[in-house]
Amino acid sequence: MSRNPLDTLCLGPFPCAVTRQITEPPLASPFRAAIEGQDARQKGHGQMAAIIFDLDGTLIDAAPDICTTANTVLAEEGAAPISLEETKSFIGNGARVFVERMSKLRNLPEAGFEARHRRFQQVYVEAHDHTVIYEGAVAALDDLRAAGHRLGLCTNKPLLPTQSVLAHFELGGYFDHVIAGDSLPQRKPDPAPLQAVVAALGVSPVIYVGDSMTDALTAKSAGVPFLLYTEGYNHGRLAEMERAATFSHHRDMVAQIQAILACEA
Repeated sequence: MSRNPLDTLCLGPFPCAVTRQITEPPLASPFRAAIEGQDARQKGHGQMAAIIFDLDGTLIDAAPDICTTANTVLAEEGAAPISLEETKSFIGNGARVFVERMSKLRNLPEAGFEARHRRFQQVYVEAHDHTVIYEGAVAALDDLRAAGHRLGLCTNKPLLPTQSVLAHFELGGYFDHVIAGDSLPQRKPDPAPLQAVVAALGVSPVIYVGDSMTDALTAKSAGVPFLLYTEGYNHGRLAEMERAATFSHHRDMVAQIQAILACEA
């Protein structure tokens, strides 16, 4: 008997049982309403789904510009620059945490932190000269939109730099709803930002696509299957992350999303 190729994709390194385990916990009421309010949806390839993305390290590589921003601020205080690898290791928990880590590494005085954070934000807003979109990411977004899925963005990047980089690369039109690192009192890995995007999109099933432990924990807390991009800012913690599937190139992302949806059907 022939085997459905999606069965192999579903199994991957992480069987469908992992996805189902992640989706079972009780959900907060607005999140539950968005999930359970769809009583007439299709299954498998043809179903409409909410596909939600992290930004930095998932769709774009912004680390060079974040590094440049950090070193501009450090130079103004007479501090030594940080490296690109150090920059990548600090990314994932929002600009404030990034500046905290940068300041600690260079032993900068705590008394100047708030001014330093504000200056970082000012420079960061227009820092996209060295940012690149990962190869295949735009084509994947085009395919997902053409298939009728609703797309969202859930990032810890502050809203103004998020809007700026989306406009710079003409990506804003792909996303039906965006939650940034300062949109809510909570930031990832708290599930509230992801739940807010899910509620706004109003369709299910839901998949969250990200690259970091922060993203993996967010998806788990929100009860959403997690699709892991392995070439982002994972800080060497790939083996620790619970996920439904992985991909290393964006040309493979849509197939993995279809596989997860088939598992959820």
